[in-house]
Formats: sequence, C-alpha cells, structure tokens
Amino acid sequence: MTATHLRAQQTPAPAMGVATVAPLPAPRAGYSFPAKQTYTYAVDWRVFPAATATVHLEADGEKEHLTATGDTTGAINLIYRVSDKFQSTFDRDRGCTAEFDKQTIEGRRQINSTLKMDYTDGKSVLDEKNLTTGQTKHLEAGIPNCVTDLLTGVFYASSQPMTVGQSFQIPVSDPLKTVIVTMKVEGREELKLPSGTYKTVRVEPTADAGVVKNRGQIWIWYTDDDRHLPVQMRARSFWGTITFRLATLENK
Repeated sequence: MTATHLRAQQTPAPAMGVATVAPLPAPRAGYSFPAKQTYTYAVDWRVFPAATATVHLEADGEKEHLTATGDTTGAINLIYRVSDKFQSTFDRDRGCTAEFDKQTIEGRRQINSTLKMDYTDGKSVLDEKNLTTGQTKHLEAGIPNCVTDLLTGVFYASSQPMTVGQSFQIPVSDPLKTVIVTMKVEGREELKLPSGTYKTVRVEPTADAGVVKNRGQIWIWYTDDDRHLPVQMRARSFWGTITFRLATLENK
C-alpha cells in the first residue's frame, strides 16, 4: 500500500468521558439563532494587521448553517499565507452539530476534512485528505448524544445565559474526542471597535485537553444583551496574541 492510498482505520470506541458527559445545554427560553447574519472581523497578530475573517449564519428549516472564511492580508500573506474555509450544520432546537467541514491552506499545507456526527450509532466519523501528499485518513470515535464543534461552539454559546461570576459547560467534538469546555463569565467591559462601541461580558473558555487548552489563554467578548453577539475574540500564546475585532455586522 502506497502513502498516496494510506487509510487509517480506528475502531469506534467511547470518547473520553462519553458515559459521564453532560448533554449540550439547550438554548435558553425565547432564544432563536439568526435567520441571516454576517460578521466580518479584522484580525491582528501582535500589533500587525494580519487577516480578515467572515462568519455567516443562515437558517434552513430545523437546521442552521454556519460558514466561515479566514484569509491573511498584507505583509503577513507574504510570510505565511493562510486561506481557510469552514462549514457547519447544526440543529436549531438542540444545537447538536451534524457535520463540520474544513478546507485549509496554511503555508504549504493543504488539507480537506469532513467530520460527521452519527448520533444513532454514537460515533463521529472523520475523513481527511492531505492535498499536498495525497494521504487520506478515515477515523472513528465514540460521542455522546449531542455535541457541538469547535467553531460553532463560539456562536452556540450566545444561546446560553451569561451571568458574571458564573460558568456553563458545553461538550465539544475536538474532533475525535469529546472535550468539556467551561465558559467562565468573568466580568463586564465597554469596547470601542471598528463597528461601534459595545457593552460586553468577557468569557474565558477553558478545557483540560484539545485545541482550547493548546491555544493558550482565550477570551471572547459577547454583547451584554439578549443577543450575546461575539464582537471580539483573543488568543494569547507563546507565539504572540491574535485578536479578532468586529468590523461589520449585517443581517444578510
């Protein structure tokens, strides 16, 4: 078998802590995910403009579709080009992710992947192809009966109550293990951003494993109202600080 035709198969097994994982909390009473909404963020790395990111949410019956793109700009694009696209489909009533797709170009690395949630059989199925080497992977792992994904989780959190000094937890597929992410509501801040001035609550996501842990400290600022719009995000790690600031918000 050549590297080009490599397929890695993992027998479905219970994800970390599946038996004891609390279910994804349902959206709070009266909350509805947007019928159409587009966020555009200006992204800075340290003090340099680095990229533009766009997130679009759109309702489709009982499902909500989330599409996100991220592209480096300016001098950063010459040093290390990034062009990523993500798509997620999740249940509007329960929040459970059905499918999460990624197409990533990061430097010379190009990878396409699809993560599907099979709640009937209690497993997630990851199919991945490295477009640079031609290698493919097919992996499976156990999941509880309702999880979100890493990207959708940022926006799904808007559906939860946010009280300063309190926390809530969401199970996240990351992607072949289930990680419990604790969202700690730390305090209130007023932010002046390219799109306007907002009263916000600052939330720190933490986890004992996975991407959330490995990215260092992360904070998300949500508007301090019933919408809980994520208007700013920041990750601080050894390689520096990257900040997403809301530049425009359109209901289309």
